[in-house]
Amino acid sequence: MPKKLSKQPTFTGSTPTAVPSILSDGLPLPRVVVFDLDYTLWPFWVDTHVYPPLRANADHSACTDKIGETFAFYDDVPSVLHGLARAGVRIAVASRTHAPDLGREMLKLLHVPPASSDKTRKAIEFFDAGLEIYPSSKIRHFEALAKRTNIPFTEMLFFDDESRNRDTESLGVTMWLVRDGVSWSEIVDGIKEWRRWRGV
Repeated sequence: MPKKLSKQPTFTGSTPTAVPSILSDGLPLPRVVVFDLDYTLWPFWVDTHVYPPLRANADHSACTDKIGETFAFYDDVPSVLHGLARAGVRIAVASRTHAPDLGREMLKLLHVPPASSDKTRKAIEFFDAGLEIYPSSKIRHFEALAKRTNIPFTEMLFFDDESRNRDTESLGVTMWLVRDGVSWSEIVDGIKEWRRWRGV
């Protein structure tokens, strides 16, 4: 059955500063964390639920489309982006959306408020390992990310809401299946799984 647009809570405009200890416990972390977009970073399909043009609200914590629907990240996403970046983990996107330009526009319009002394940044600026946003297989997305970053697949952790994308594991990527969007709990569980695969 197709997913309906979620009315679950989404980003409220504040970024908690506390991050889980797993990011600073001295054990290895993946060098790249890769996120799907739809129902992973935000609770909608950008290619079917969103009707351009988009307009950001005053603090850029949400966007409104032409029919008045409001769209934002899941609550923990801004804090997750800050936490991973501060831990030295590179961040990427692998999305097979049929509206790649709209997905990129949403990442430009949604801003991530400062954590401590940081400044507000466009969400897209956090994805320093690349944006693979186009209709294709996730295998192709990961091959492009590996080529761009020169980081081995085994050093990548992938968060996605669709179990069919476990085919990326054939490359050596660790995939963590997200059921209700990215949260700190999912990040911690994903890192534990990535470490388990490596015998840490």
